[in-house]
Amino acid sequence: MTADEILIELEKYGDEQTKKTLFNHGAREPFFGVKVADLKKILKKTKKNHELSLELYRTGNSDAMYLAGLMADEKKITESQLDDWVDHAYWYCLSEYTVPWVASETDFGFDLGLKWIQSDKERIASAGWVTLAYYAAVNKDEDLNINKYSELLDTVANEIHKSQNRVRYTMNGFVIAIGYYVKDLTDKSISVANKIGKIMVDMNGTACKVPLATEYISKGIDKGLIGRKRNTARC
Repeated sequence: MTADEILIELEKYGDEQTKKTLFNHGAREPFFGVKVADLKKILKKTKKNHELSLELYRTGNSDAMYLAGLMADEKKITESQLDDWVDHAYWYCLSEYTVPWVASETDFGFDLGLKWIQSDKERIASAGWVTLAYYAAVNKDEDLNINKYSELLDTVANEIHKSQNRVRYTMNGFVIAIGYYVKDLTDKSISVANKIGKIMVDMNGTACKVPLATEYISKGIDKGLIGRKRNTARC
C-alpha cells in the first residue's frame, strides 16, 4: 500500500465519536478519528515498513502518525528521524505514546530518553520520561544502567512538583514503570512514590485521572507482575 492509499483507508474508518473524543484530548485537523483496532487492520497489510512509516508521519494527519508508530521499524529508524518525530508530536497521544514506543525499542533509546528529558519543551521532556520507562520495560535488567535509573528516581522525587504539567504526569508514570519492571528498584520506587504522593496535573477538562503511584505499584506486587518484561512497547 502507498501512503495515499492508506489515507483513503483511514478516511473510510473515520468515526465521528472517536474524532470528537480525540479532539477534546488535543488532536487537531487533519485527522479522521480512527480507532486503534481499525489502524491495526491496516497494519496487518503493511507489516513493519520503514519508508512508509516515515511518509505517513510526514502527512501531519494524527491517525496516520499514530499508525506510523505502529508500523515503524526500530532497527532502521535513526536518532535524527526520531528527533524529527518528537519535534512534530504536537499532542500527548503522539509525544507520550507513538514516539516513545518506537524510541524505546531502538538500541539508542536510553540515550535518546536522557537527552529528551533535558528539553525545556514540555512535550519533548515528557516523551523522554516515557521513553526511559518503556526502555526499562522491554529490556532485561542486566542490560539496564540500574545506577542511572536509580538517579532518575531521585530526580523525580526532587523535581516532579515543580516540573511542567505533562512532565509531572510522565514522571509519575516513570516511577510506576520502574517499580513494575525493575526488581532491584521496586523498593526505591515505592519510597519515591510515597514521597511524591498525589500529583496534580491539568487534564484539560477530560475525565482522565492521574494514577497514584503507590497504589499502582502495590497492585503490581499483589498480582505478581514485578519484573515481568514486555515483548513490545507498542499497543
